[in-house]
Order: sequence, then structure tokens, then C-alpha cells
Amino acid sequence: MVDQAPRRAKTAGIPSLGARLRGRRALLLVLGAVFAVMVLTGRIEALDAVMGLAAVLGTALIVPPARGAAGTPSATGLASERAGEQMVQRFANALADPCLVLDRRSVIVHRNRAAERQFAAAVAGDPIAFSLRNPTLLAAIETVRRTGAAEAVELHQTVPTETWHKVTVAPLAPSDGDDARLLVITLHDLTEAKRVDAMRADFIANASHELRTPLTSLVGFIDTLLGPASRDAEARAKFLAIMRTQANRMAKLIEDLLSLSRIEMHQHVRPTKSLDISVLLREVSEGLVTQARDAGVVVNIDLPPEPVIVTGDRDELYEVFENLMDNAIKYGGDGGKVDVALSPVNDRHGYDYLISVTDYGAGVEAEHVPRLTERFYRVDAESSRKKKGTGLGLAIVKHIINRHRGMLTIRSRPGEGTRIEVLLPK
Repeated sequence: MVDQAPRRAKTAGIPSLGARLRGRRALLLVLGAVFAVMVLTGRIEALDAVMGLAAVLGTALIVPPARGAAGTPSATGLASERAGEQMVQRFANALADPCLVLDRRSVIVHRNRAAERQFAAAVAGDPIAFSLRNPTLLAAIETVRRTGAAEAVELHQTVPTETWHKVTVAPLAPSDGDDARLLVITLHDLTEAKRVDAMRADFIANASHELRTPLTSLVGFIDTLLGPASRDAEARAKFLAIMRTQANRMAKLIEDLLSLSRIEMHQHVRPTKSLDISVLLREVSEGLVTQARDAGVVVNIDLPPEPVIVTGDRDELYEVFENLMDNAIKYGGDGGKVDVALSPVNDRHGYDYLISVTDYGAGVEAEHVPRLTERFYRVDAESSRKKKGTGLGLAIVKHIINRHRGMLTIRSRPGEGTRIEVLLPK
């Protein structure tokens, strides 16, 4: 009996006749149609057409596809495949947003540099479910595999920090080839936008509340004056005085809101004019003499004898130090004095002058200090309203200092008072 093993070994990597015919079916159909048209139009004889088609068919059957001995892709095919993979990786690396590429088993085959930074747990070779266990995202991946259409979902994560991302899942290629089995996931960071939306909502709610309170009081007193107290001169004078106070409170709040809006519009434009900051500090303290006297507070000013010239907007910096001194007198006045000092500084990260405003009042608990510059944040809301505070003063100060490329620092301890430092460049 003749051993057939060598023959099988030689032909194991060569496709069968039927396989080769199936692989070239489209080509043969096209050529057959071309020859038929040529015969019908009289360009060639029928016999010549049959002979030409037979020659093409014979060549298709004789020449095998470019594959290795074991049916594996040839060197040319492997090189082409590797080039395609490298192109996909280079494209993903060029994206600014994090990008992950998944294979047909939803295993990560590549992550770009942005994904490495933001999603360190998403390692190539691991299933996507190991690092991003969000059910909505996993369901979107399955939907894309089933339908072939891109899906967009929102990914909300709370660990290690709270983040939001808009996630787009799409097939790499809308075809039946190998690329169609790959999915591309891009993640666009929405965290900052969500934070701004939350701040805007809080701001509107707080502003509405602050305006509604005095407005309700005004409407109540107006109704009283139009009704029971219409002929009571003593009650009328008392209520009108209260109404004036409430109206002034509303006007101050609206003024602060407009001021904050104007500052934010020019937040990224540094002022270009120059001024003597020591002269400005003296003017601010002189403008608060009456208020300090009424509160029983002495304001001490320590300024250098020579002019101190800085780049800045005079009106805005006046508002900064008026707010700081006013707060020190109102909230730290029980300490009996407020110290204001201006001095040059060296080796302070590009800053040239330090202005400090120090009171010796009750101080603030440590947990409140980081939030003092938030809009409408008050340690004691009732006390602040009684002292005609709007809750926007330090927020305005922070934005003005930022516009001047300066730095604001608040230090406070209960029972030891509060020290606010402003660092400014020349």
C-alpha cells in the first residue's frame, strides 16, 4: 500500500478546487459579464470569448493564494496586518481624549496615552469589565456588537474621585472584515462642565433666595402701610425705615452680582495700568474711619516711605482692600484693632509685594477657611445678614486677585483672629 502521508503533507496548505473557485467567484462573474458584452456588441467572436474565459479560469485554479505551508498568512500578509495595527494605534495615540480599542471578546488590545493617564487600571490584555464595570457602558458595547451602530452613554464614577465622561462606542470599520470585530471607545471628560453647571445652579438658587428675603419683607410692609397702619404716623415712619434698609440690602446685592459678572468677563485679561499701592491702601483706610470708630476698632497701617508701583486696575484693587478691611472691622472688631501692612518679598514664585490684613477677633474654624471665597458661603448666615454682608465679598476679592496674577491666602484660628495675605507682582 502506498503511503499517502507525504502527498497529504505537501497539499495540506493548498486550498481545494472548490475553495479556490469560491474565493474567485466574484472575479469570474465580472469577467464573464465583460466577455458577454463584447460578444453581443460584435467586438469579438463567441469562440474567442470562450477561450479567453477558459484561460482566466485555468490560471485562477493553478495559482494558489499567497499563504504559507500550513495555511497561515504569508510574510506579506503578516506585514500588512501589522502595519494596519500600527496605524490604528498611531491614530488612537493622536487623540486628545482617552481611547481604548477592544477585540471581539471585549479585551483591551490598545490604550492611548490619555487613557494611560486617566484610566491606569485599563490595561491591555484585560477585559474591559475589569477596569470599567459600569453596567450602562457594558450594555452599550453589547448593543454595538449586535447592531453595528455607534452608541453614546454617560459614565459617572465616584472612585477615587467623582468624574463624568461622555463615552462613545463604535466599530472600527462598518464591514465584515477583521476590523469590524474591533471596537473603539473614546471618553470625553465632562467633569468640569458638570461642576460649572452645579455652581451655576447653586448660584442662581442662592441669589434668588438672597433677593427674595428682603423683597418679601418689603411687600409685607407695603401691605401693612396700605392697610392697618395707613393712618399711624409712628408705625409708618418705623416701617419706612425698615423698608429703606431692605431696599439698600437688595441694591448692594445687585451691585455685587454685577461687579462679579464684570470681573469674570475680563478674568483672563491682565490690567496694564500702574498705580502706587501704598497710596491706595491709605485712601481705603481713611474711607473706613467712621465705620472703624463706630465699631471701636483702631486700624493700624504699616507702609514703606517710598512709592510702591504695581500693575493693576485701581478701582478693582480698591474694592479688594475695602472688602478685606471692612470684613476685618465687622467680624474681627471685638479684638479692638486691625493691622494692615505692605512689604516687599523675595523668592515668592514671581510675586514682589505682600499686603496683609489682620484682625484679632473670634476667628474661624479650620473646616470653614477653604470655603470662605465661595459665593454666598457664610460661617454664620444670621450674623452676616445683620452686619449687611451679601456673601459675595471674598468671592469678588478672589476673582480680582486672580485677574491681577496674584495669590490670596486666608489663615484663621478660633480665638486668635484672621490674617488675609495678598501677593502681587510688580
